[in-house]
Amino acid sequence: MDSLFLGVNIAVFLAIIGFLIWMQKKHISFTKRVFTGLGIGIIFGALLQAIYGTDSDVLANTSEWYHIVGSGYIRLLMMIVVPLVMVSIIQAIINLEKSSELGKMSAWIIGILVTTAMVAALVGVGSAALFDLNADQIEAGQAEDERGNMMESSLEEVQDLSAPEKILAFIPSNIFLDMTGERSTSVIAVVIFSMFVGIAVLGVRRKKPEQAEMFTKIVNAVYAVVMRIVTLVLRLTPYGILALITTTVANTDVAGIVELGKFVIASYAAIFVMFIIHLVLVGAFGLNPMVYLKKALPVLTFAFTSRSSAGTIPLNIQAQKNSLGVDQGIANMSASFGATIGQNGCAGIYPAMLAVMIAPSVGINPLTPEFIIKLVLIVGISSFGVAGVGGGATFAALIVLSSMGLPVALAGLLISIEALIDMGRTALNVNDSMLAGTLTSRVLGKLNLQTFNDQTAIQKDIAL
Repeated sequence: MDSLFLGVNIAVFLAIIGFLIWMQKKHISFTKRVFTGLGIGIIFGALLQAIYGTDSDVLANTSEWYHIVGSGYIRLLMMIVVPLVMVSIIQAIINLEKSSELGKMSAWIIGILVTTAMVAALVGVGSAALFDLNADQIEAGQAEDERGNMMESSLEEVQDLSAPEKILAFIPSNIFLDMTGERSTSVIAVVIFSMFVGIAVLGVRRKKPEQAEMFTKIVNAVYAVVMRIVTLVLRLTPYGILALITTTVANTDVAGIVELGKFVIASYAAIFVMFIIHLVLVGAFGLNPMVYLKKALPVLTFAFTSRSSAGTIPLNIQAQKNSLGVDQGIANMSASFGATIGQNGCAGIYPAMLAVMIAPSVGINPLTPEFIIKLVLIVGISSFGVAGVGGGATFAALIVLSSMGLPVALAGLLISIEALIDMGRTALNVNDSMLAGTLTSRVLGKLNLQTFNDQTAIQKDIAL
């Protein structure tokens, strides 16, 4: 009987995919197809949970089959991250008029990412205080205890790294290893290597122009092929979102959400406030916030469902360049840096809220100026090198809590709602990287305002 139900579930899922394919053949816009996949996925996931229950073997087996589409799509995105980042940055630097522009671009992008992470920490403190979050109010079960023990054991690895060692982790020693994405800082390492290649080409151009010209032609040819691969993969976005959101909703621990509802509400309140701050910054730089939001939504939707900042890099770059009019080089750098530096949700709001929630359990008042200032500074420093995949917030929490002298095991109390709040955090992380690219491009006079203000310039090449 279970196999019959499994077959029905797979057949319904394939029928929904067929409907999305029909929408594409009818040339319905990319954005509408993305949100259709999201909406149907939420409804279908809720129905699956209502029919089978989260502990059902049928639901578990169904989720495994759906993961072929959802996780498979994320794997394809991760597959193209390294070649896309490498070739794009090399080409962008080759096209720079002055190599000094590279320093300005990097400084503005990193500055915006880290500064907004520190602001996000303040927002997190405010939200935790407003909702009166306290770790003593949460009962720990077996899963929470196991998560707490895991975090304590992981803390030893984090504590072994000094601040200089964390900075050194960005510098590649084996670029082929980093091309595999083996380390949490691999993307940044690839960016740094690509910068060296681009700068080297600029030097060769002055001394051996013919060889530099030959290399440039090769890079341009490879770039054209890579971008075509990116387009092909991104066209699968509606199907990936459908599968990801369906399995997420179907397997959501509703009882855990109800029990920890106050933390969920407080988290999303902080995330919402930070989104508003992002939009205010867009307006402060003379751009229309609503136009920005409309063009960023398809990317944020995928970030929300996938919980992967790194996996969103290709879609992020495409949206910045084609929809927002951001300079190609800046778009590549902001998307790449934003996947591991200054993540507002994972490295800003989340650890700050945990610190305020846990501090009273050890007799510390978290609302004193000394505590808040120290917390914000630690968040700013520790926001470097947060892995851009699901679980990066745990790494950030370990660093911040241990640096504040707080017990990290208590963070395990939130395991039942981790996936739900991580969805919002990831969307905020990705939005911050898009914000950094847009504002940097605006400041340096490289933003194509015609493209930014063009209401129809939303992933045109993907929507076909």
